Amino acid sequence: MNQKNSDPKNSNPKNLPQKISLLKEIDFYLVTDSGLSKKGTLSDVREAVEAGCKIVQYREKNKSTKEMVDEASEIKKICGERAIFLVNDRIDVALAVDADGVHVGQDDMPIEIAKKLLDPKKIIGLTVHNVEEAVEAEKSGADYVGLGSIFDTSTKKDAGKGIGPASIREVKNAIKIPVVAIGGINKENCIPVVENGADSLVAISAVVCSDDVKRETKEFIDIIREIKNSSRP
Repeated sequence: MNQKNSDPKNSNPKNLPQKISLLKEIDFYLVTDSGLSKKGTLSDVREAVEAGCKIVQYREKNKSTKEMVDEASEIKKICGERAIFLVNDRIDVALAVDADGVHVGQDDMPIEIAKKLLDPKKIIGLTVHNVEEAVEAEKSGADYVGLGSIFDTSTKKDAGKGIGPASIREVKNAIKIPVVAIGGINKENCIPVVENGADSLVAISAVVCSDDVKRETKEFIDIIREIKNSSRP
């Protein structure tokens, strides 16, 4: 077997620039949660992508590595060229299925090590909580930051108290990479999130707990795009 072709770092090179360019177009960002999902992770991803979601993060804390690899492989097929596919924390799973990249937290694999393990063109997102962490993330080579928790949330137990939508503007003014807002966001409070400059937002409970993930995703996308379009000169 040709060693170069078998190396995940050398696979799918043509698709990577296209996926990186998609980062400029993201609006609603789907993060999976099998514990909250009504119809299952694969169904949620399929419906969200069909609704126009351009970025999906596979976040799974309760399954075996084999189960995760199998499920991640299916998610990759669903995303295809339509959506960026990232794996939360588990770089081994991302490498196994040749995902488009990973999302890591402040206490996960250090971004410097993640960059050494992954193809240089792969996308790396980093969770941040304030301007200082966001600036450091950009310096470290993150492709985007996930900022939160914007509002109080029960989805992530260690998220802490909400930092408020005004914090998004502070971070946006300090860095050039995209800012994804996360934490306690729903359709009732998402408007100030986008108005304060969020490039994209995550609303886990509001979407995966729904009976119609496709409809909920589409409604979020419409709200985000309407606000973004109205704010452009």
